[in-house]
Amino acid sequence: MLILSRKSNESVVIDGRILVKVIRLDGDVVKLGIEAPADVPVHRQEVYDEIQRSNHEALTTGKPIVPRLTRREHRSAPEAALVVPRDQNYTRTVTH
Repeated sequence: MLILSRKSNESVVIDGRILVKVIRLDGDVVKLGIEAPADVPVHRQEVYDEIQRSNHEALTTGKPIVPRLTRREHRSAPEAALVVPRDQNYTRTVTH
């Protein structure tokens, strides 16, 4: 693990695409700002762990998550044909 020291308003750049900036220090709490492309998931560790646990549980229950559609239902669902492309240059800011 790489360990870096940063002061308030200083940043770290990861892979030229992800910016992590120290927004504020308040006692033992650090507020971070994260700018990352839309295709890069950004989660707090506890949220990520819950997603992983939930995904693992869904895989091991043996029950289908989405009910199987009949051919007729599939054709009558116009929303299934909608695809909204993401702009590859889009970035978002996530703060926790």
